Amino acid sequence: MCISLLSNTQIPATLPAHIQVEKKMAQRLGRFRSYTSQPSKAYFSGPKQGNAYKALLLDAGGTLLQMVQPVEETYAIVGSKHGVKASPSEIKKGFKKAFAEPWPERLRYQGDGRPFWRHIVAQATGCASNDYFEELYKHFSQGDAWKLPVGAYEVLSHLRDAGVKLAVVSNFDTRLRPILEDMDVAKLFNAIIISSEVGFEKPAPQIFQVALDQLNVAASKTVHIGDDQQADKIGAGALGIDSWLWGKDVHTFKEILHRILGSDVN
Repeated sequence: MCISLLSNTQIPATLPAHIQVEKKMAQRLGRFRSYTSQPSKAYFSGPKQGNAYKALLLDAGGTLLQMVQPVEETYAIVGSKHGVKASPSEIKKGFKKAFAEPWPERLRYQGDGRPFWRHIVAQATGCASNDYFEELYKHFSQGDAWKLPVGAYEVLSHLRDAGVKLAVVSNFDTRLRPILEDMDVAKLFNAIIISSEVGFEKPAPQIFQVALDQLNVAASKTVHIGDDQQADKIGAGALGIDSWLWGKDVHTFKEILHRILGSDVN
């Protein structure tokens, strides 16, 4: 049975403490740009030609991993068994609003991420039923809930064979690694960097530095692709990593292949 929305708690409209500290340190050192400032045109460099990139970093949700079914439809279908009355359009609106709110803890995705996702589900649907939440949580824990973009597997295989190092860099909970394994794609990556495991979330530069360290590549030889301007493009750019926005700068994995390997593509 669905319990009505459990919380009207106002989440502080401030950056998490660790981001504030990192921001102050970065400003003192003059090494990184503010997470909230708008970058100049010189901040991002364009694509490099002739296989100048030695490594590719990929965001997971929304970039490498696409939902088989829109989240609002899944929430509504599963919710119909638990007394949820909200329509998919209402759920979509509530989901976006809840997801955009600041989270008061240091990390959104701590461990399995249940506290954060429980809040999102309740706020998006108005239903705080534990049975409902757990059914949704289990659904999105399985590879069948996700799909790769067209051509992604083949392009990643080609890049790996060409000597390009590959890594996932994602704000995600501990379900990500099993999901990638379930989809038979984890084996393509030299490193999988997950915020819940390393203790930093994008746009913090530390999570990108972990990827560079594990791949043993320089930022200048690396490109990152994600779907979020703040977390992905500005976050990667703070370390001097070139970045392309999925759906704006690049639209297909075939395009990614050509932009990285250039004339080397057969």
